[in-house]
Amino acid sequence: SDAVFSRSTLDERALRPWQDAGGVDATPIGVSFVNAAAEDGGPSIDIALFGVEPGSFLAPETGTPADGSLDGLVLDEELREDGVKVGDRYTIAGSDVTLPVLGFTSAGSYGHAPIAFTSLDGWRSVVYGNDPRGRFSAIALRVPDGVDTAALAQASDTEVVTKEGAYDGSPGYTAEMATMTLIRGFLIVISALIVGAFFTVLTVQRTRQIGLLKAMGASTLYVVRDGVAQMAIVVALASIAGAVVGTAIVAALDGGPVPVALDAGSIVMSVVLLVVTGIAGSLVTMRRIARVPPAIALGVEP
Repeated sequence: SDAVFSRSTLDERALRPWQDAGGVDATPIGVSFVNAAAEDGGPSIDIALFGVEPGSFLAPETGTPADGSLDGLVLDEELREDGVKVGDRYTIAGSDVTLPVLGFTSAGSYGHAPIAFTSLDGWRSVVYGNDPRGRFSAIALRVPDGVDTAALAQASDTEVVTKEGAYDGSPGYTAEMATMTLIRGFLIVISALIVGAFFTVLTVQRTRQIGLLKAMGASTLYVVRDGVAQMAIVVALASIAGAVVGTAIVAALDGGPVPVALDAGSIVMSVVLLVVTGIAGSLVTMRRIARVPPAIALGVEP
């Protein structure tokens, strides 16, 4: 359902062609949002309940019992910090299913709700009660090179998306990414305006110096080239210094309550964009530099 797992429903007929394909590792997964109430009066939790086959590549590697069973909940570490403990028992709202907390793992979140793993059969009991009919939400795939996924998708009447493409189906993800992209775009534009204003003031202060250069025989092209070079050096040094300070701040916040991440590619791209837009913003002063008459050098210095 457009990669929105919580709205998607498949059954064994969709799974069978993938499992019969040579070299393809296919395992079903169920996804739903639920509220769970603690039996002992502890905190209620809102979770994205993921039903997975025990022993599959989707099953959590930590937090599960030694035998690999999933007859309970393996919760994201975030919920441990909220006071949930191993052994607590939770009743899923809308059903009579009660599941114990088996452990914790670094599962992350889905749709802003912390992920909780349970067995696929347990998930079916929560969602479908006594009439599961082998249903689940989606199929997770490990596909080797050379497999015709288009043909298999047609045979199984399914739509195949990459893991990155599946992020778009997370509730609110696309809208939030569009908002963040818009904010970053506005920041780049604002930075260009600020740099342009700064160099406009600087050019006004250097008007007589520019006039003196022209009076001494410097061509307009030389003066403009000199001004652009100075602006480029200032913008580049300032952008690099800002990136260093920003990276240090993000590194200090890493692991704390603020979700941050450092990515070298994004940092370099941001610096390049700031330099390019900063120089572009500074070019608004070129017309003023080019129009400074040599006679201005004859003015009286304050």
